[in-house]
Amino acid sequence: MPKRVVIDNPKCAITRACYHDPEVQRAYGECAEGYGFLIAPCPVRDPQKKGRVESNVKYIKNSFVPLKEFRSLSDANAQLKSWLLSVAGNRKHGTTKCQPLERFTEIEQALLSPLPEVPPEQAVWAKVKVHGDGHVQFEHCRYSVPYTLIRETLWLKASDTMVRIYQKHELKARHARMHHQGGRATVPEHQPPAAQAYNMQDPQYCLAQAQRIGESCHVFIKRLFASRVLDNLRAAQGVVGLAKRYGDKRVEAVCLRALTFDNVRYSAVKQILEKGLDQHPDESSTFDTLSDAYTGGGRFHRDPNKLLPH
Repeated sequence: MPKRVVIDNPKCAITRACYHDPEVQRAYGECAEGYGFLIAPCPVRDPQKKGRVESNVKYIKNSFVPLKEFRSLSDANAQLKSWLLSVAGNRKHGTTKCQPLERFTEIEQALLSPLPEVPPEQAVWAKVKVHGDGHVQFEHCRYSVPYTLIRETLWLKASDTMVRIYQKHELKARHARMHHQGGRATVPEHQPPAAQAYNMQDPQYCLAQAQRIGESCHVFIKRLFASRVLDNLRAAQGVVGLAKRYGDKRVEAVCLRALTFDNVRYSAVKQILEKGLDQHPDESSTFDTLSDAYTGGGRFHRDPNKLLPH
């Protein structure tokens, strides 16, 4: 590696060209730091101070590319290396009047540093904003960050395998890189406490809480989950959640009352608790207040015990 690399302010390397204080693109700066070379941007609008490289680009473009056919990138690299060692490196250079390979061997090679044993990680940096759902978006994929950073602008570093999200220089989140569009990576600890608590209230949690409250509540929750039509997870969460407000004993008694009338609904449990119907022992049965038409005294009522056998 050379100790110093002169570049012509491309956007992939210099985000703001300036004579005294240029700004280096973060990914290119990490590459320079990893390989151990200094970046020397050319002065703006001063072609006399640029390196003599453009004529060499034309030489390769006109002398090598039109005469070759490439099956792949590795094949192109192999042919280019062979051409440089046999043709381009042994020609007489127009400025130095020397063979490039001879000059490299005698002068330049001893000044180069060895490549690092472990190549630096190649990554892309991007500015991202945290959306209201606590995720940032990069290449049509969403990655979660702590909910306290919602609406903040952060830095995202994406390599081939990992995505790291920083606030200034502090690491805030890390995810495996997703390469399919529409992907979503969420860490449960990044969500607000209320969302974390809600996500933990799965069917197993509801059944365990119901069993702690009482046998009738446990049967009630199992009846809710036995429905083949409706997903009653929220209803089960609501029933066991009522114990925090009304206590375990009242919820257990109300579940028993609801099961007695086969009214397995969250709204029934809530109404009984709100109206305090479970606290009136004299009204143990709704049938006590029904008219004779429903309790056996109707005009056309027939006593089953008096019916004659066929």
